[in-house]
Amino acid sequence: MKAEILCVGTELLLGDIINTNAAFIAKGLADCGVGCYHQAVVGDNPGRLEECLRASLMRSDIVITTGGLGPTYDDLTKETVAKYFGCEMELHEPSLERLRELFVKFGRPMTKNNEKQAFFPKDATIFFNDRGTAPGLAVEQDGKTVIMMPGPPREMTAMFDNHVKPYLQKRSGSTLVSHSIHMFGIGESTLESELRDYMESMQNPTIAPYAKEGEVLLRVTASAPTTQEADKLIAPVVAYICKRYEKYVYGFDSATLENALVAELASQGRTIAVAESCTGGLMAKRITDIAGSSKVIGMAICTYSNDAKQALLKIPSETLEQHGAVSPQTAQLMAEGVRALAGSDIGIGVTGIAGPGGGTAEKPVGLIYIGISSARGSRTVELKLGRGYGGERSFIRHLASSSALYQALAEARGQQ
Repeated sequence: MKAEILCVGTELLLGDIINTNAAFIAKGLADCGVGCYHQAVVGDNPGRLEECLRASLMRSDIVITTGGLGPTYDDLTKETVAKYFGCEMELHEPSLERLRELFVKFGRPMTKNNEKQAFFPKDATIFFNDRGTAPGLAVEQDGKTVIMMPGPPREMTAMFDNHVKPYLQKRSGSTLVSHSIHMFGIGESTLESELRDYMESMQNPTIAPYAKEGEVLLRVTASAPTTQEADKLIAPVVAYICKRYEKYVYGFDSATLENALVAELASQGRTIAVAESCTGGLMAKRITDIAGSSKVIGMAICTYSNDAKQALLKIPSETLEQHGAVSPQTAQLMAEGVRALAGSDIGIGVTGIAGPGGGTAEKPVGLIYIGISSARGSRTVELKLGRGYGGERSFIRHLASSSALYQALAEARGQQ
């Protein structure tokens, strides 16, 4: 089955509201084994809605709409769908009674226009709204189905999970299962070039690369009658990729570098300490965002100035004068200094030039040094993250913190 998502609401077109519904529904469709090949947004206009509906149903078996089910005059999704299919609108008494009960519960009078929410195209399947007043519904005719849900995400997500998903699963007969392999330190183009023949040879499962900020995600997707059978198809593909790219793989299925680092350190009973300059505490912030991080990080210092580097990390003034704050020597001493100060297993030091000013021909904007210290010894990594366009300070800082997290993870795993 092929499905299409059609989100209704002028506020979406104006940018007043971010359309999170489409992403949620697309993931839910994949779970049900239903392919989604098109998405669209249309305003609260019956003529344009009917035009979009007609085009969608020419391409797809199922169209899922959100929005336009409320009590006001411009909530016209049901009416437009009924007109398209040539269905009469009729009162659904159980929905009307439930509306009355809800308003009694709210302690508010039910105005006449709310009755509009209890009218549906004849023979529609009704989905009760567990978090609001507007029910959802499905209309089927001549092999085509339109499923309508309310626009507020809080209402829509509950309705989809509790009512729409079971409705779809009965009709699908298969399920789509995806697992994501998260990598850092390899570019999307390099990965795609090396894996292209392998990816093109795959029919079920399939492999698709996605670029994130400084990262690459490989999504492996299989279709099968059950989740267990799909997982069996996926397992050998994931094993092959992970073995081939062991150095770069840091996690699976919605992982983050900080999640992976905290989990790895916790499993080993080891600790980390962080000294940051150009990242201004961003690495520490990302680590401490993770629940349970207090077990693995006991100290994080933002030594932005040279005075702080000398006073807290005991970096000799001669080092700073001879090599500068942005140097491999300083980064290494930052890592060693914070590790000694905290008594931790791993120390990380980050220093660099985030811009937009401060760069030179010798040390351009985006030059970053990461120091890593542990019982195995000390090392430094040099990065050149500048892209030469304005407004990249936040990008450089984020990518520098990601690189430091990756180096810390590699050190914890003994990969460097």
